[in-house]
Amino acid sequence: MKQREKVVPLATGTVLELGCGSGTNFGFYDASKLEKLYALEPSPEMIVRARKAASELGWADRIEFLETGAEDVPLPDNSIDTVVITFVLCTIPDWAGSLAEVRRVLKPGGKVLFSEHGLAPDQGVAKWQRRVERFWKPLAGGCHLTRDAKAMLADAGFVMEDVHTMYLPSTPKIAGYVSWGQARAA
Repeated sequence: MKQREKVVPLATGTVLELGCGSGTNFGFYDASKLEKLYALEPSPEMIVRARKAASELGWADRIEFLETGAEDVPLPDNSIDTVVITFVLCTIPDWAGSLAEVRRVLKPGGKVLFSEHGLAPDQGVAKWQRRVERFWKPLAGGCHLTRDAKAMLADAGFVMEDVHTMYLPSTPKIAGYVSWGQARAA
């Protein structure tokens, strides 16, 4: 939650959140900075939970749910000011296609706010991540321990801004290396 709190409140304007899940991020948005939030989520069960979380907010009328995957975002080109991506790049099957969609819908000068876990820089930890991942994925909803969010964003044509990294305290290192910050289309 502390990682989400570092990036989500920075969202402004018309926002697209990839993988809103049960609405975990909703309470971290600064509603005074939002015009509209598109909450994208492929799971109908999670959308039910997210709608319930949204109903407890004073600004739920500005949330529109998009029940689809991130690989085919049903929004016009250049329509989004901020994209929020928190702890979902590890599970999206076609992450490259999803990030291409993010670039497509993002307005010129728009920003991506992200907080993700993934491949550790320490070779010993990374070695264990590679070993454990095949067992981890089926137990953790398809989560890849070895994805590198910063590299993925860079490969998709984004330039990193204000990026930070750390191991989360009280979390096994194989699942606790995180990066967060902002990115803009190059």
